[in-house]
Amino acid sequence: MSHPTDTGIGGRLHRARKRRGLSQRELATESGVSLSAVRKIEQGDYGQPRAQTARALAASLGVSTTWLLGGSYETAGASPAVVDQWAPVRAALDAPAPGPADDTPTVAGVRAAVAAAMPLAAADRLEQLATVMPVLLRDAAVVADEPTGRRVQAELLGLVGWMFTQTRQFDAAEAALSRAVDHARDDLDAAAVVSTQGWLLLRRGRIAEAGRLAEEWADRVEPRMSRATPGELAAWGWLLLRSAAAADRDARPGDADRMLRLAGSAAAAIGPRPVPGGFLRAFGATTVQLKAAEHAMVADQPDRVLQLSAAISWEGLRPTSNNLNRNRLDQAAARVRLRKYGEAVDTLEQVWHAAPQWLPHQQYARDILTQVIARRRTLTPRMRVLADAVGLPL
Repeated sequence: MSHPTDTGIGGRLHRARKRRGLSQRELATESGVSLSAVRKIEQGDYGQPRAQTARALAASLGVSTTWLLGGSYETAGASPAVVDQWAPVRAALDAPAPGPADDTPTVAGVRAAVAAAMPLAAADRLEQLATVMPVLLRDAAVVADEPTGRRVQAELLGLVGWMFTQTRQFDAAEAALSRAVDHARDDLDAAAVVSTQGWLLLRRGRIAEAGRLAEEWADRVEPRMSRATPGELAAWGWLLLRSAAAADRDARPGDADRMLRLAGSAAAAIGPRPVPGGFLRAFGATTVQLKAAEHAMVADQPDRVLQLSAAISWEGLRPTSNNLNRNRLDQAAARVRLRKYGEAVDTLEQVWHAAPQWLPHQQYARDILTQVIARRRTLTPRMRVLADAVGLPL
């Protein structure tokens, strides 16, 4: 008799488990996924498991996450409230409204306005960005007929795509980033946008696509190390990190380690030299150290996450708010795995105070807090406040 879910993830999980000679209980023990979840997935009664769950099962079975998921997986997008909040920005992206006839923007003026918006993005002040972006998109469209204006518009579109990715508005992010690549001045500018596209695909759960895109472009822009500029090394390094992240999530730790080592080589070659191009291109040894800790968390090595995080050097390049607070979420997740629930709550609270507009868009934070709450009979006042802050449903 055929398995009831031969064509879905349940059938693939069942076949791989049998091939490895594991019982459901043994797979549950090896992967850290509950026996109940393993049984329900195989029977088709679980729905679509989270990428983290699929990765843990795939790693235990020696298969790729992409294979186990059947090549198709899509994470949840933005909440209706977020979609409503950002509607004017999406409208301006699709069809910028005309500005005042007697106040024609200039390339220099738009460039200065985009530069002024960058610190808001670097500090994850997303609500303020949502307010200024419609006018910026309108003015950038006016000056885009000039070659220099087109480059300014490309830079803005890359920023808008990053913001839409951050707020989980995936289709709008793809539209903005595709246009940014089309308008890029050269491969180096395009590579910075492609790095964000890789992050977008990872956030959507489209692991294989993210890996292919990052690897293709890493090969395309790989510099000659002996004479590479910081900008070239940073572009290559970021693509290697995206490739490593995809390999991690696809249960290919060897490939991830190799890409991380290469990214470390790029960072070492940059040394103390600044990377031009703003916060979206900033790259250095600290960036790689943060991603190495993320790599350890994906690989379910909580002790190593905390060790690597404690050893990060804060001299020189400072990480963006986004990268720094992502590392703090990794530390919180590691503390949950180590049953240090109070410390995990402390870390989540630190993130909330540091980035209150960023935290509600992080499904990762909701997952971490859900695990903490599941182990509590009653919630402390701090936990209740955090649950509201991350948008945890009742």
